[in-house]
Amino acid sequence: MNTAFLRDLAAPLMDAHPAAHALALNFGQVLVRVHTNSSALREKLAAYFRDFLAAPELCGAPGQADIAITAIESASPDLGLVYTPKQPESGKAWIKEEYIDLADGRIVRKRLTNMLFLFGGGFNLAVGPCLANENQVVNFINNRFIEWKVNRGCLLFHAAGVSVGDTGLAIAGFAGMGKSTLALHVMRLGTDFVSNDRVMARREADGLAMYGLAKMPRINPGTIVHNESLRTVVTPREREEFLSMDADALWSLERKYDAFIDECFGPGRYRLKARLAGLALLNWRRGGGPLSVREVDLAKRPDLHPVFMKQVGLFYEADGPALEPGFTSESYLDLLRGCPVLELSGGVDFEAAAKYLRDFLDASAART
Repeated sequence: MNTAFLRDLAAPLMDAHPAAHALALNFGQVLVRVHTNSSALREKLAAYFRDFLAAPELCGAPGQADIAITAIESASPDLGLVYTPKQPESGKAWIKEEYIDLADGRIVRKRLTNMLFLFGGGFNLAVGPCLANENQVVNFINNRFIEWKVNRGCLLFHAAGVSVGDTGLAIAGFAGMGKSTLALHVMRLGTDFVSNDRVMARREADGLAMYGLAKMPRINPGTIVHNESLRTVVTPREREEFLSMDADALWSLERKYDAFIDECFGPGRYRLKARLAGLALLNWRRGGGPLSVREVDLAKRPDLHPVFMKQVGLFYEADGPALEPGFTSESYLDLLRGCPVLELSGGVDFEAAAKYLRDFLDASAART
């Protein structure tokens, strides 16, 4: 561990770039306050998080925020540190991030954008070309919320989430199997949206609860053109281009778009908490025949555990050694005890799967 201190390194940056603009966000009774030196960045973030804006008078109220974050728009600073590359995940070749652990926190550097993220002990700072990399600032804000929830007993799931009223369903799947695509197909059937790619869950006094992130789905063209509710995400010309493509080429096209829930499905359709009534696991494939859905016992299916388990990664700091999360198969099995788990196998069929899951949610809601 480096003996340098996070706040000492950050102080000259913050003194040189006073963060005079503030934004208050309400993430399900967790107050997040963002300060920035850029009015343009403040407006961009306000537009992105428009479903979660808190009262303006909370923007600058000292001591009231549960999570405080500063984002400085500037050239990327050289702090004179030697970073350790984060090795890519299995199947990926590029090193995207590097980091250094300090006496009181961690710094993560994004190699492609030169964005720096400093965090530890409740101090959170993003610095660099923030306006050109708004999505990384959004991710940093959401990562602070993940840390907050994990440090209060949640396990992290690699899953999307939808709900009918207070009754929620998490949807997980192996890479490329379409958990976000399926969640948005279920949304067409009148559900609310809870989360796109990460879900946190824990046992509470009234049962198993899941929490989502204020992160809009980032979807590919194949998802867009096969869901009428997503028509406004791309221009008519882009839609025509995508529809003219071969099906395999379309689904493999790596071009991402933000799908704002209010624009695609109407206002008031985003909630960040629901009762976790079930977990759906996608284990299907194209050309795999008819869709098959069955309830499974996860204790007998360790092959399915990697579908939903998710480690916290570089952007997490435990709130003391006692709270270092034990993200093991046993901890997930214990948490999910009594929660129905559905395996969707056979062939890919988003419409049939969406109808089945909507019926499952209705039946679960009726039992409460």
